[in-house]
Amino acid sequence: MTETKSNDSENNANIQPTQQPSNTKNDSSKGPESIYTIPLLKLIKEAQQQHGLRHGDYQRYRTYCSSRLHRLRKVLHFPQGDKKGFKKREVTLDNLKDEKFVYLPLIQAERAWGYAMQLKQESNTEPRKKFHLVARLRKAVSHTIHLEYICQSPLCDARTKLEAQAYSAWMQGTLFFELQEWKQASEKLVLSQTIYEKLASALNEDEQILYKQRVEELNPNLRYCAYNIGDSSAQQDLLNMRSKGGKSELDVLIAQTREKQAASLLEVTWRGRTVPVRLEKIRVFLLAFQALDSSMGKANDFEAKLSGYETILLDCKEAIQSLKEDLAAVAKTKVDVQTPQLGSQQYLLSYLTFLRATLTIDRNLVMVEVFKKNFAAYQSGESKKVAKPQEGVKLYEAMVQLSGELQGLQGIENDKKFQNDLELLVKVFKAFRCYYMALTCQGNRQWAEALALYQRAETYINQTEGKKLGDSEFTKYSRVGQDLVHLRSLVNSGKCAAHAQNILGVEDINAAMSGLTVRSKKSLSLRLDEFVEDLSLTTATPNVIKLPPTMAPVPCKPLFFDLALNHISFPSLAENMENKKSTGAGITGFVKGLWGWGGKK
Repeated sequence: MTETKSNDSENNANIQPTQQPSNTKNDSSKGPESIYTIPLLKLIKEAQQQHGLRHGDYQRYRTYCSSRLHRLRKVLHFPQGDKKGFKKREVTLDNLKDEKFVYLPLIQAERAWGYAMQLKQESNTEPRKKFHLVARLRKAVSHTIHLEYICQSPLCDARTKLEAQAYSAWMQGTLFFELQEWKQASEKLVLSQTIYEKLASALNEDEQILYKQRVEELNPNLRYCAYNIGDSSAQQDLLNMRSKGGKSELDVLIAQTREKQAASLLEVTWRGRTVPVRLEKIRVFLLAFQALDSSMGKANDFEAKLSGYETILLDCKEAIQSLKEDLAAVAKTKVDVQTPQLGSQQYLLSYLTFLRATLTIDRNLVMVEVFKKNFAAYQSGESKKVAKPQEGVKLYEAMVQLSGELQGLQGIENDKKFQNDLELLVKVFKAFRCYYMALTCQGNRQWAEALALYQRAETYINQTEGKKLGDSEFTKYSRVGQDLVHLRSLVNSGKCAAHAQNILGVEDINAAMSGLTVRSKKSLSLRLDEFVEDLSLTTATPNVIKLPPTMAPVPCKPLFFDLALNHISFPSLAENMENKKSTGAGITGFVKGLWGWGGKK
């Protein structure tokens, strides 16, 4: 489709809206059947990123705009002429029967602007194309002014009107910037920037990103305009104009936009940050959560409360699952904007996770009340229903784990007040958990383990003494902290009992004493160091001593060995032996030697 050329004799400095025919009628008195909400900037940015401008290909984008116009006119049955010839047809308030009619002047403006930007790239080597560039920008401005006029229809909501005004002011500012009309360019760009800023403040966080980007994109042009104006007073006038924010009509439209956002539960605010809510399941859950307090107030017994918590927790799990699936689907697509802070939908997931954890803790606290009631009745013998301390351990263990999950939530890692209250709450739950674990060990005759657990519970109680939950999210758990006074007395008594039983080594003193018998099989002679009131000693057959005595093994007589004999050196008797030999020799010896007898054989 070829474009018609604009009239070059149009005044550059004074751009006025195109005059609508005098016979144009506005049927707004009848009341519009539906209100159109058209996010113009979002539509433009998505089309530009998907069709060439990601790589600066303005020719491709201009071709896309031409094809899109042809398709729209065919769908809307709004052609410009027939086979016989061309006949121009403009969108008016009378034929605004569908929101797609608003797209026609918008895409026409984008096509003319894209052609102008293509010519601007080519004008670096061909200066004559700058004249054609200005002509295309004039055409784009005429389409945006017509778009602004169309959007004033009662069929368009406040947001659409604001976006049309901002888009028209931006396009006019771009034209004045190319014409080097610095003051007029500054006025239009400041007006556009102001509207986009106010729109960003009125919309949810997910949609704010595009508008804040557009505001940042306008800053370099504004600074260059102020530099070329050169007058400091002119610069101050621009700043004052921006601070005033335009006419009062702008504030009215902004207020209407905010009211519409809040009325349909399209956003939720948690800990000072507002995030959008897109999915229907999440909205249903949030509405049910808002009515939870009133429904719990009407519950008469514990079973009704537990049933209410189970229902709301099921809705919460479904909402979290749907959001995770949506995030997984988005993660597969392209991501155009990277922000340093956590994404809005990720922050919403953290909020839903927080609600699921706190609702589970609330349900467990109700179950703890039921358990304590049954446990006290079982210990006193009023109820035969068995209630073991292990049930209390499981409930408080679950609450400790849930509190730990809350400490690791994304987006609130640096919230000191939130983290401090969570840490205090974890210690409270751990104190109760240690107490019921000690009762469990005490039932299993593990006295040393029970004593250690009582001491650990006392340590947690001392760490939480004098501290209170100050965050608004956790003030409802203040009652749990107040129960620590009663818990301290239970821990002290249990600790003394466990210590005594650990020393005695028996579970029940009365049971052990009842098993003792007065009559002992030992005789009195064998138990002289034991005092037992044995009445049999005064009878005719006292058990004093056993006769005959029982055979008992005794040690045998020891054997002695002379171990020192081998180590004693006796005096020499050689001299005495020689004297005996000399004195014993005489006639007898002579005779023995002579006759051969008396010698050695």
